[in-house]
Order: sequence, then C-alpha cells, then structure tokens
Amino acid sequence: MRRVLFSDSNRSGAKKVAWGSCRGAPFDSITTGMGHALSINHRIVEGLYCEALVLSDEVRHAFALHSAGGDEAAGSALRAREVETEQVRAAMSGEGLRTTTRMMHAVAWLLNHRAHFLGELSAFQLKRYGRLSPDVSYPDPAELALLPPEIQALVGSTLRFYDRLADDRAPSAIAALRERLERRLAS
Repeated sequence: MRRVLFSDSNRSGAKKVAWGSCRGAPFDSITTGMGHALSINHRIVEGLYCEALVLSDEVRHAFALHSAGGDEAAGSALRAREVETEQVRAAMSGEGLRTTTRMMHAVAWLLNHRAHFLGELSAFQLKRYGRLSPDVSYPDPAELALLPPEIQALVGSTLRFYDRLADDRAPSAIAALRERLERRLAS
C-alpha cells in the first residue's frame, strides 16, 4: 500500500490537498460510465473509495462550518454570509443530513466491495449486503437555491458521485446489446 497525494481545485480556485492510502491510481484517473458491475475491479474500487473519503471529508467540513455549534470563526463566517435566517438554517440542516447520508451509503457500498476483493465477503454476501440504496433523496431545488454557491457545488458533486456508483449497478448499453446478441445466437 502506498500513500498518494490527491489534489483538487474547487470552483473558487482554492487548491485543496488530502492524503490517502490507496492501492490503485489516484481518483483523477477514474472516469464515469464504468459499465456492468462485473467489470469493476479492485483498482477501480480503491480509486473510488479514496475519492469518496476526500469528498466525505469536504462534506463534513462544509456542513460543520455552517452548523450552529461551530467555533467562533465559523460563527463569524455565518454572520458574514447572512445565513442566520430560519429558512436557510433549515435548508442547510436538511441538505447536510441528505448529503451526509448519501456519502455514508456510497462509502458503505465501496467498503463492501473492498471486503469482497480482499476475500472477506463472498459473492453471495456481496450480492445480499452490498446493494446501493435506490432511495437516495435528492435536494429540493427551492431549498438548494438558498444555500451558498460552494455548498450547492458540493451537493452537486456528491450527487454525481452517487450516480456514478448507481450507474455501475445496471448493465451499460453495450453490455445489454451483448446479452441480447448472445440470447439470439443461443436460440
């Protein structure tokens, strides 16, 4: 196992750096549209897992800064952005819960796949316990519009990440076509 430095710039141009232990390539090399679940391998899972940890940390940090019980610096940031209205605090609280839950589901799914590749879960156990919840709750557009732009961008990033994992559950168009061709040739 090697330590890999992950670096990413957010929309405001601020450079963000996080360390992670990873057996595979940095998450930047992982692309969307991974196809059928059978095509997933340990390197993809490791890369996605590292990306999920970095994204989860960003979520924790962003919503902790905006919580009512934050430190004094967070409190002054809240006052500076005028996020003290009841409506915005309720939107922030609700979206914080949804976003955190979404990332917890994603990390749990990835941990199950990591355990499978390490031989700690059988294929049967993975199929039984390693499902990604189809009931992810999406943000209310009206509430999302109340949140600061950087929070909106972060919520969008978590949605895209979760959708990437969810897309992996269903066969890709190529895999579906291949299955249809195989059925026709077999009959």
